[in-house]
Amino acid sequence: MALGRLEDQQRRDAVAAMAAALEAAADRIVAANQADLEAAAADGLPAALVARLKLDASKLAAAIDGVRQVAQLPDPVGVRQLHRELDAGLVLERLSVPLGVLGVIFEARPDAVMQIASLAIRSGNGALLKGGREASRSCAAILEALRAGLASSAVAPQALELLTSREESLGLLKLDGLVDLIIPRGSNELVRFIQDNTRIPVLGHADGICHLYVDREVDLAQAVRIAVDAKTHYPAACNAIETLLLHREAAPAFLAAALPTFAAAGVELRGDAASQALGVSGAAADADWRAEYSDLVLAVRVVESLDQALEHIGCYGSRHTDAICTTNASTAETFLRSVDSAGVYVNCSTRFADGFRYGFGAEVGISTQTLPPRGPVGLEGLVTYRYLLRGDGHIAADYGSGARRFSHRDLPL
Repeated sequence: MALGRLEDQQRRDAVAAMAAALEAAADRIVAANQADLEAAAADGLPAALVARLKLDASKLAAAIDGVRQVAQLPDPVGVRQLHRELDAGLVLERLSVPLGVLGVIFEARPDAVMQIASLAIRSGNGALLKGGREASRSCAAILEALRAGLASSAVAPQALELLTSREESLGLLKLDGLVDLIIPRGSNELVRFIQDNTRIPVLGHADGICHLYVDREVDLAQAVRIAVDAKTHYPAACNAIETLLLHREAAPAFLAAALPTFAAAGVELRGDAASQALGVSGAAADADWRAEYSDLVLAVRVVESLDQALEHIGCYGSRHTDAICTTNASTAETFLRSVDSAGVYVNCSTRFADGFRYGFGAEVGISTQTLPPRGPVGLEGLVTYRYLLRGDGHIAADYGSGARRFSHRDLPL
């Protein structure tokens, strides 16, 4: 693919031109988004989707800043990961190369167009983008600006294409051999549908059920502040906590301090019997431990020990991001080593699970799969590698007969 053969500076300049074009078109993009929001209100779109759909001037400016950061990131293409002499004159290299073509399907979140497009071009990949109907005007305005920026660069504008119909998105899922990776961003139903209806590798997560465990040894004021941030800072995000686990010794004091703050923030609490006895007004059913609310709703459970908290997370978690609040370093270390999630945190909000906050500039999504890439996926998740072997008449039969022996000597990268 021609894009993958471009020099680092050419791809860097292309992404910078995309950022400049987005800035020049900011008023048109915000106006298009306002039209989408008005249509969404008329259609009764759920509040969580409306929150993700909104792209005001400040949010757009932050997204453009993210695009500029992507332009400044180190080149992920052509990195020599292995350099080894197999024998005299027979030298092996492993070099990073672009994946090829990305297929991206998302709901709401028009800012995802900017994030993914910039990461795709920077890593030498083309992208087919399909946004939800609710974001159609916003996506079209953004893509028009992105392609205008590419028109002044060495990258062909056709490297980015916007799909507009459900038929096109269904057709995209059948392009195995032409599309190299599908990246879904949206509801559980969307992600599971894509996973079940394509032979193309899928990167993403179906659920974002994040937990915060408050240990028996804890700075209560700090824990309350973290819990409130992790739930209320942006409840529609997949990295917001959905379940709060409280050690029984910490629960009374924590809830006494936290209940008024949660109430002031409009958070509906649903608790088990023990937490209800301590002031949580709503009752939690078993379904609440498996719920991704994406809203100001939080399930609360009192546990007897760290082990019970770990058991709960192992049973109900989605391997996205889970956190502990504790002043005990040994307990923190046990939590870090025991929770099998993409992100495991100590004494900080789960809202840090984000490519921009990790310094990736942006992200194509968050992966909860065990194999890499895992967690917020930036440029490193959009390249693969290729083995290059250079010889001088070498044949395998010479080694099988014992006439020659491998040296397997590592050379400087």
